[in-house]
Amino acid sequence: MVNSCTIKAIFKREFKSYFESPVAYVFMVVFLVLMGFLTFNVTNFYERQLADLQPFFLWFPWVFLLLIPASCMGLWADERRSGTIELLLTMPITMTEAILGKFLAAWAFIAIGVAMTFPIIITTCFLGSPDIGVIITGYIGTVLMAGAYVSVGMLTSSMTRSQVIGFVLALVVCLFLIIAGWPPITNFLVSWAPAWLIETVAAFSFMPHYESMQRGVLDLIDVTYYISVMVFFLTATHVVVDSRKSS
Repeated sequence: MVNSCTIKAIFKREFKSYFESPVAYVFMVVFLVLMGFLTFNVTNFYERQLADLQPFFLWFPWVFLLLIPASCMGLWADERRSGTIELLLTMPITMTEAILGKFLAAWAFIAIGVAMTFPIIITTCFLGSPDIGVIITGYIGTVLMAGAYVSVGMLTSSMTRSQVIGFVLALVVCLFLIIAGWPPITNFLVSWAPAWLIETVAAFSFMPHYESMQRGVLDLIDVTYYISVMVFFLTATHVVVDSRKSS
Protein backbone atom coordinates (compact mmCIF):
# COMPACT_ATOMS: atom_id res chain seq x y z
CA MET A 1 0.00 0.00 0.00
CA VAL A 2 1.43 3.35 -1.07
CA ASN A 3 1.37 6.05 1.60
CA SER A 4 0.70 9.48 0.09
CA CYS A 5 2.11 11.25 3.16
CA THR A 6 5.43 9.43 2.72
CA ILE A 7 5.55 10.33 -0.96
CA LYS A 8 4.82 13.95 -0.03
CA ALA A 9 7.66 13.97 2.51
CA ILE A 10 10.15 12.59 -0.03
CA PHE A 11 8.84 15.02 -2.62
CA LYS A 12 9.48 17.97 -0.30
CA ARG A 13 12.97 16.69 0.55
CA GLU A 14 13.98 16.24 -3.07
CA PHE A 15 12.30 19.40 -4.36
CA LYS A 16 13.94 21.50 -1.65
CA SER A 17 17.34 20.02 -2.49
CA TYR A 18 17.18 21.51 -5.99
CA PHE A 19 16.99 25.03 -4.60
CA GLU A 20 19.61 24.50 -1.91
CA SER A 21 22.32 24.48 -4.58
CA PRO A 22 23.06 26.66 -7.61
CA VAL A 23 21.83 23.84 -9.88
CA ALA A 24 18.22 25.02 -9.95
CA TYR A 25 19.09 28.62 -10.72
CA VAL A 26 21.63 27.75 -13.38
CA PHE A 27 19.14 25.35 -14.96
CA MET A 28 16.34 27.92 -15.01
CA VAL A 29 18.51 30.68 -16.46
CA VAL A 30 20.06 28.47 -19.15
CA PHE A 31 16.68 26.95 -20.01
CA LEU A 32 14.88 30.30 -20.38
CA VAL A 33 17.73 31.94 -22.28
CA LEU A 34 17.96 28.98 -24.68
CA MET A 35 14.21 28.89 -25.31
CA GLY A 36 14.08 32.64 -25.89
CA PHE A 37 17.10 32.66 -28.19
CA LEU A 38 15.99 29.66 -30.24
CA THR A 39 12.42 30.93 -30.55
CA PHE A 40 13.09 34.55 -31.45
CA ASN A 41 16.47 34.39 -33.19
CA VAL A 42 16.94 30.96 -34.76
CA THR A 43 13.38 30.41 -36.03
CA ASN A 44 12.84 34.11 -36.86
CA PHE A 45 9.70 34.42 -34.76
CA TYR A 46 8.93 38.03 -35.72
CA GLU A 47 9.73 37.62 -39.41
CA ARG A 48 7.10 34.88 -39.74
CA GLN A 49 4.37 37.44 -38.97
CA LEU A 50 2.19 34.68 -37.52
CA ALA A 51 0.73 34.80 -34.00
CA ASP A 52 1.39 31.17 -33.10
CA LEU A 53 3.83 29.30 -30.89
CA GLN A 54 4.87 26.59 -33.34
CA PRO A 55 8.53 27.82 -33.39
CA PHE A 56 8.47 27.89 -29.58
CA PHE A 57 7.20 24.34 -29.01
CA LEU A 58 9.50 23.05 -31.77
CA TRP A 59 12.57 23.44 -29.53
CA PHE A 60 11.38 21.80 -26.31
CA PRO A 61 12.41 18.21 -27.22
CA TRP A 62 15.95 19.34 -28.07
CA VAL A 63 16.46 21.64 -25.10
CA PHE A 64 15.05 18.93 -22.81
CA LEU A 65 17.50 16.47 -24.37
CA LEU A 66 20.42 18.27 -22.74
CA LEU A 67 18.97 19.86 -19.63
CA ILE A 68 16.67 17.20 -18.18
CA PRO A 69 19.31 14.42 -18.09
CA ALA A 70 21.63 16.98 -16.46
CA SER A 71 19.05 17.85 -13.80
CA CYS A 72 18.19 14.19 -13.10
CA MET A 73 21.62 12.58 -13.20
CA GLY A 74 22.09 12.87 -9.44
CA LEU A 75 18.68 11.56 -8.35
CA TRP A 76 20.03 8.12 -7.47
CA ALA A 77 23.71 8.41 -8.41
CA ASP A 78 24.31 10.89 -5.58
CA GLU A 79 22.52 8.63 -3.11
CA ARG A 80 24.66 5.66 -4.14
CA ARG A 81 27.94 7.58 -4.23
CA SER A 82 27.44 9.14 -0.79
CA GLY A 83 25.99 5.98 0.75
CA THR A 84 22.73 7.68 1.78
CA ILE A 85 20.77 5.24 -0.37
CA GLU A 86 21.24 2.59 2.32
CA LEU A 87 19.88 5.01 4.93
CA LEU A 88 16.96 5.94 2.70
CA LEU A 89 16.00 2.35 1.98
CA THR A 90 16.19 1.31 5.64
CA MET A 91 13.62 3.95 6.60
CA PRO A 92 9.96 2.88 6.97
CA ILE A 93 9.15 3.61 3.33
CA THR A 94 8.58 1.39 0.34
CA MET A 95 10.66 1.44 -2.82
CA THR A 96 7.64 2.65 -4.78
CA GLU A 97 7.16 5.62 -2.43
CA ALA A 98 10.84 6.59 -2.72
CA ILE A 99 10.76 6.40 -6.52
CA LEU A 100 7.48 8.30 -6.87
CA GLY A 101 8.60 11.01 -4.45
CA LYS A 102 11.85 11.59 -6.33
CA PHE A 103 10.15 11.43 -9.73
CA LEU A 104 7.39 13.88 -8.85
CA ALA A 105 9.90 16.34 -7.35
CA ALA A 106 12.05 16.29 -10.51
CA TRP A 107 8.98 16.53 -12.75
CA ALA A 108 7.60 19.47 -10.76
CA PHE A 109 10.96 21.24 -10.98
CA ILE A 110 10.96 20.92 -14.78
CA ALA A 111 7.29 21.96 -14.95
CA ILE A 112 8.13 25.18 -13.11
CA GLY A 113 10.78 25.91 -15.73
CA VAL A 114 8.22 25.34 -18.49
CA ALA A 115 5.69 27.60 -16.72
CA MET A 116 8.28 30.38 -16.50
CA THR A 117 8.24 30.70 -20.30
CA PHE A 118 4.89 32.51 -20.02
CA PRO A 119 6.37 35.86 -21.24
CA ILE A 120 6.60 34.29 -24.70
CA ILE A 121 2.84 33.68 -24.58
CA ILE A 122 2.24 37.27 -23.52
CA THR A 123 4.42 38.48 -26.40
CA THR A 124 2.48 36.34 -28.87
CA CYS A 125 -0.87 37.58 -27.56
CA PHE A 126 0.39 41.17 -27.85
CA LEU A 127 1.36 40.61 -31.48
CA GLY A 128 -1.88 38.93 -32.53
CA SER A 129 -4.66 36.57 -31.52
CA PRO A 130 -3.22 33.07 -31.13
CA ASP A 131 -5.41 30.02 -30.59
CA ILE A 132 -5.39 29.62 -26.81
CA GLY A 133 -6.59 26.02 -27.11
CA VAL A 134 -3.54 25.12 -29.19
CA ILE A 135 -1.27 26.81 -26.64
CA ILE A 136 -2.85 24.87 -23.77
CA THR A 137 -2.56 21.50 -25.51
CA GLY A 138 1.00 22.37 -26.51
CA TYR A 139 1.91 22.99 -22.88
CA ILE A 140 0.16 19.80 -21.78
CA GLY A 141 2.18 17.85 -24.34
CA THR A 142 5.37 19.59 -23.23
CA VAL A 143 4.83 18.75 -19.55
CA LEU A 144 3.95 15.12 -20.38
CA MET A 145 7.04 14.79 -22.54
CA ALA A 146 9.12 16.31 -19.72
CA GLY A 147 7.77 13.61 -17.39
CA ALA A 148 8.87 10.95 -19.86
CA TYR A 149 12.36 12.46 -20.02
CA VAL A 150 12.55 12.56 -16.22
CA SER A 151 11.55 8.89 -15.96
CA VAL A 152 14.41 8.01 -18.33
CA GLY A 153 16.80 10.08 -16.21
CA MET A 154 15.56 8.28 -13.10
CA LEU A 155 16.41 4.89 -14.58
CA THR A 156 19.86 5.79 -15.88
CA SER A 157 20.76 7.54 -12.61
CA SER A 158 19.84 4.40 -10.68
CA MET A 159 22.17 2.29 -12.81
CA THR A 160 25.45 3.94 -11.86
CA ARG A 161 27.32 5.85 -9.17
CA SER A 162 28.67 8.27 -11.78
CA GLN A 163 26.54 11.28 -12.62
CA VAL A 164 28.36 11.70 -15.93
CA ILE A 165 27.60 8.14 -17.01
CA GLY A 166 23.98 8.59 -15.92
CA PHE A 167 23.78 11.79 -17.98
CA VAL A 168 25.25 10.18 -21.11
CA LEU A 169 22.99 7.12 -20.86
CA ALA A 170 19.89 9.31 -20.42
CA LEU A 171 20.92 11.49 -23.36
CA VAL A 172 21.36 8.44 -25.63
CA VAL A 173 18.03 6.88 -24.65
CA CYS A 174 16.14 10.17 -24.99
CA LEU A 175 17.77 10.87 -28.35
CA PHE A 176 16.61 7.48 -29.58
CA LEU A 177 13.08 8.22 -28.36
CA ILE A 178 13.13 11.48 -30.35
CA ILE A 179 14.53 10.24 -33.66
CA ALA A 180 13.05 6.70 -33.69
CA GLY A 181 10.26 7.64 -36.09
CA TRP A 182 12.21 10.04 -38.31
CA PRO A 183 12.45 9.19 -42.05
CA PRO A 184 16.29 8.83 -42.02
CA ILE A 185 15.94 6.11 -39.38
CA THR A 186 12.97 4.31 -40.96
CA ASN A 187 14.54 4.59 -44.44
CA PHE A 188 17.69 2.97 -43.09
CA LEU A 189 15.64 0.09 -41.69
CA VAL A 190 13.56 -0.39 -44.84
CA SER A 191 16.49 -1.91 -46.75
CA TRP A 192 16.88 -4.86 -44.37
CA ALA A 193 14.24 -4.88 -41.61
CA PRO A 194 10.71 -6.32 -41.80
CA ALA A 195 7.77 -3.91 -41.76
CA TRP A 196 6.67 -4.90 -38.25
CA LEU A 197 10.09 -3.97 -36.85
CA ILE A 198 10.04 -0.57 -38.58
CA GLU A 199 6.56 0.14 -37.23
CA THR A 200 7.61 -0.95 -33.74
CA VAL A 201 10.67 1.31 -33.74
CA ALA A 202 8.64 4.26 -35.06
CA ALA A 203 5.98 3.70 -32.38
CA PHE A 204 8.55 4.43 -29.66
CA SER A 205 9.14 7.98 -30.88
CA PHE A 206 8.09 10.93 -28.73
CA MET A 207 7.60 13.21 -31.70
CA PRO A 208 4.35 12.06 -33.40
CA HIS A 209 2.51 12.26 -30.07
CA TYR A 210 4.04 15.63 -29.20
CA GLU A 211 3.43 17.10 -32.65
CA SER A 212 -0.20 16.08 -32.43
CA MET A 213 -0.62 18.13 -29.25
CA GLN A 214 1.28 21.02 -30.84
CA ARG A 215 -1.48 21.15 -33.45
CA GLY A 216 -4.14 21.42 -30.73
CA VAL A 217 -5.26 17.78 -30.73
CA LEU A 218 -5.49 16.31 -27.23
CA ASP A 219 -5.93 12.62 -27.96
CA LEU A 220 -6.23 9.98 -25.25
CA ILE A 221 -3.80 7.80 -27.22
CA ASP A 222 -1.06 10.42 -26.95
CA VAL A 223 -1.64 10.98 -23.23
CA THR A 224 -1.66 7.21 -22.66
CA TYR A 225 1.60 6.87 -24.58
CA TYR A 226 3.47 9.29 -22.31
CA ILE A 227 1.98 7.82 -19.15
CA SER A 228 2.98 4.35 -20.36
CA VAL A 229 6.55 5.51 -20.99
CA MET A 230 6.73 6.94 -17.47
CA VAL A 231 5.30 3.78 -15.91
CA PHE A 232 7.70 1.58 -17.88
CA PHE A 233 10.85 3.49 -16.91
CA LEU A 234 9.77 3.95 -13.29
CA THR A 235 9.08 0.23 -13.04
CA ALA A 236 12.51 -0.46 -14.52
CA THR A 237 14.00 1.92 -11.94
CA HIS A 238 12.24 -0.04 -9.20
CA VAL A 239 13.78 -3.28 -10.49
CA VAL A 240 17.28 -1.76 -10.69
CA VAL A 241 17.21 -0.12 -7.25
CA ASP A 242 15.69 -3.21 -5.68
CA SER A 243 18.41 -5.41 -7.17
CA ARG A 244 21.08 -3.03 -5.84
CA LYS A 245 19.44 -3.17 -2.42
CA SER A 246 19.35 -6.96 -2.46
CA SER A 247 23.00 -7.16 -3.43
